[in-house]
Amino acid sequence: MEEIILNAETRDEVGRGRTKSLRDQGFIPAVIYRSGKEAQSLKVSGSLLIKLLHQHRLENALLHLKIKNKEKEATKLCLVKEIQYDPVHGNVIHLDFNEVSMTDNIKIKVPVTAKGEAPGVKHDGGSLDHILWEIEVECLPADIPSEIEVDISGLKIGDSIHIKDIKFPPKVKVLDDQEDVVLHVVAPMKEEVPVEAVEGEEKKEPEVIKEKKEVAAEGAEGGKEKEKEKEKEKK
Repeated sequence: MEEIILNAETRDEVGRGRTKSLRDQGFIPAVIYRSGKEAQSLKVSGSLLIKLLHQHRLENALLHLKIKNKEKEATKLCLVKEIQYDPVHGNVIHLDFNEVSMTDNIKIKVPVTAKGEAPGVKHDGGSLDHILWEIEVECLPADIPSEIEVDISGLKIGDSIHIKDIKFPPKVKVLDDQEDVVLHVVAPMKEEVPVEAVEGEEKKEPEVIKEKKEVAAEGAEGGKEKEKEKEKEKK
């Protein structure tokens, strides 16, 4: 897995008002959780974080977090557990990290990418339905694959690739159901051709409309008869 480095500093600013002031200064508040130890409050550069977000998929990514505390600096291996975004503006407002050990297995979701061109799409007009975008695995941090590449060059219309069809590294244990469909090629949608009326054949009106027209015509005729009777009485 690619090594991603993020610089951070310890912080004393806690509470809503102080963290807002921290964000105004260009920092993002963060917390690193450690098994058997107290959580540690941190702050990271907002501009640096945005740069990493554009370059990498950080959620569930493994990071080398370089934490500066006064004159000391320590590197912690951690997972980005959660990235919190402002619901209105969409900018990052908080980060949660989980410290991990190089000697302990961890559970992590790895992205799935399709490789090649499916004949069912290229030649037969079908479409590739990417159903499962991530697969959860368990392994040591050093064995985490950066992505799970799936070859689709043999897929025809109606063909599917399940988790059980994918070859994983020997030290990686798959946690998701082996029968889950990852990718599937579906047939093209059939366009409905409008049926043209045959020459000489009258277009049939719906019965309800027909009945309404007949009732309206009868009402009109009845109105004319009443007018005639009134005219006779006047004479």
